[in-house]
Amino acid sequence: MSAWPTAVLAFDPLFTEPGMIETGKPLPGDADTTNCPAKKDFTTPLALGEAVDLGLCNNPQIRGAWAKIKIQAGAVGEAHAAFFPTLAGSIGKIKDKIIYPGSGVPGSSVDSWTVNGVLNWRILDFGGRGAGRLAANSLLAAALSNHDYIIQKSLADLIQAYFDAQTAKAALKAKAQNEEIAQRTLEVAQRREAKGAAARSDTLQAATALAKASLEKNRAKAAFHKAVSVLVYSLGVPSHTKIVLPEDLGEITGKEIDDMGAFMEDAQKNHPAIQASRDQLEAARHQVDVAQSESLPTLDFAANYYQNGRPGQSLTVSRTDETTVGVTLNIPIFDGFSRIYKIRGAKAQVEQKEAELRDVEHQTLMELVKTHADATSALENHQASDALLKAAQESLAVSQRKYEKGAADILEMLNTQAALADARMEHIRCQADWNSARLRLLASAGKMGRAAVDK
Repeated sequence: MSAWPTAVLAFDPLFTEPGMIETGKPLPGDADTTNCPAKKDFTTPLALGEAVDLGLCNNPQIRGAWAKIKIQAGAVGEAHAAFFPTLAGSIGKIKDKIIYPGSGVPGSSVDSWTVNGVLNWRILDFGGRGAGRLAANSLLAAALSNHDYIIQKSLADLIQAYFDAQTAKAALKAKAQNEEIAQRTLEVAQRREAKGAAARSDTLQAATALAKASLEKNRAKAAFHKAVSVLVYSLGVPSHTKIVLPEDLGEITGKEIDDMGAFMEDAQKNHPAIQASRDQLEAARHQVDVAQSESLPTLDFAANYYQNGRPGQSLTVSRTDETTVGVTLNIPIFDGFSRIYKIRGAKAQVEQKEAELRDVEHQTLMELVKTHADATSALENHQASDALLKAAQESLAVSQRKYEKGAADILEMLNTQAALADARMEHIRCQADWNSARLRLLASAGKMGRAAVDK
């Protein structure tokens, strides 16, 4: 249990904590922050915006990144505090008894209070404290950027899980419709066989197609339950929560994609993952200055006050007051070469952070290129799937009429039926791919916000 009252711990005398610690930070493009905890009545369909709110409030990685900001803000406070003097005091009750065995000299006993006060203040250190403060500020900026990156990554994963579940549900619905069509085809074949207008083989082929459609529907149902389980995990809600998804994916939203060059240029400048890596590199460079300054002299001011003796000394019969004031110049002479290796290690850290920055830039921009290509392809595929679905629907309608009148055989009927099933699946997949890809593209560029989801 903490010995410090909560109100005292919440006090920030050096103003090192970012304002967002208390108010929160809006997502890119948003005016307000997300209100947590998010409320949701799971008896109603789960909209994408509601899923985003739940994911942002319940994601443990986001919470951990938020806590890291607070930790680093405390480190900034410590770095700033190094410029201030320190004052310590002590008070004690001491009984000092002295005896002289075998000498005949009477002993003495002194019972008194002691008071001690110490003031220390480092006046000069050739930049060590300043570099430490700059390093702490850079690490705080890195923590802030890393928090933004974790949010963007979490949003991208959540959006993918949501649309995967939506796609699985739509696929299940399509497979159920295919089963109904296969059932009607079998019934038509049976009626024609009963009238002598079709061979037994037609009925058997229709029955086979129905069995296959039922099998595919069962597999689609299993895939749907699996996708919903992943979504429940992404939302951070209890595993037994029953999720109700909207009946369809809704109207296609957005029909344009920004230029790839603009995305790349903006990401290189402002992407939170790249910015966090840059701040860590800057902090490592300042740590080199800290390590080098330790081999330089320091100048300290000290003032001490002792009442009734110094700590560890015997008491005097009469009261004493002692005050010392002095300035000390500390000059490092030899430390077994440890500072040489410490500076080498700090410089190696800079090299490591430089390599990490290049790797983060490469990974981030490569992911952006991939998601931009996915979004471009998804938009083109969706437009093509519209035409495919329309043609397949018309083809099945024609085949059904021809088969019922005896103008087409069962193979033509089953082929058009299978073509419609494939067209439905492609249309569902393309629509979900586009809605997901356009939002993941924003997240990959570090510009994903709640407003984009609502839009």
